[in-house]
Amino acid sequence: MVLLDTAINGTPVATAHQMELSLWDLCLKGGPLMIVIALLALVGIYIFIERAIVINRAAREDDTFMKRIRDYIHEGEIESAFNLCKKNASPYSRLIAKGISRIGRPVNDIQTAIENTGNIEIANLSKGLPWLATTAAGAPMLGFLGTVIGMVEAFYSIASEGNSANIATFSSGIYTALVTTVAGLVVGVIALFAYNYLVARINTVMNLLESKSMEFMDLLNEPAS
Repeated sequence: MVLLDTAINGTPVATAHQMELSLWDLCLKGGPLMIVIALLALVGIYIFIERAIVINRAAREDDTFMKRIRDYIHEGEIESAFNLCKKNASPYSRLIAKGISRIGRPVNDIQTAIENTGNIEIANLSKGLPWLATTAAGAPMLGFLGTVIGMVEAFYSIASEGNSANIATFSSGIYTALVTTVAGLVVGVIALFAYNYLVARINTVMNLLESKSMEFMDLLNEPAS
């Protein structure tokens, strides 16, 4: 805002007063929808961190695991192989443990049991991802809703005051419109990238499970040395 001050010689001098607005003040200008968007952001952050830890732990691979399983099975130490799976406590070790528990049955039964266990493991890893996908899609929509509400408030203020309306009349509505849009888009874009990252990591775990299950099935058909 620019004010006119009078100098000593009577000449008007323009003095600029800059209005400072903090990030917190901008968030408050966004209105009640900012609370919903903030809650979605917090939920998304929690899900991403929690799932990233779980999935990264599941993606860890013990290079000696299948070699030890092969040695145990060829030596007929089925119980030792099963205990090794329980000790490893990874998704692929649970697949192998299910296969070991079915040894002696037809190969198709063993493969079906392993596939069903694999589907359960992937489903467990995917917990919470629908909420993250909902945040990626819903946060921008809430931002656009805030835009519409803000513009309605702005034009209603103009219509109410008629010819006396000025920029201050509908500035609060414009704040609501712009702030909620920016906040919704930021939260939505971050949630989308987080979701795609977790999906890619789950696909890596799926490939690992398929590799281990195929290696185990081949192991069952190997002759004992």
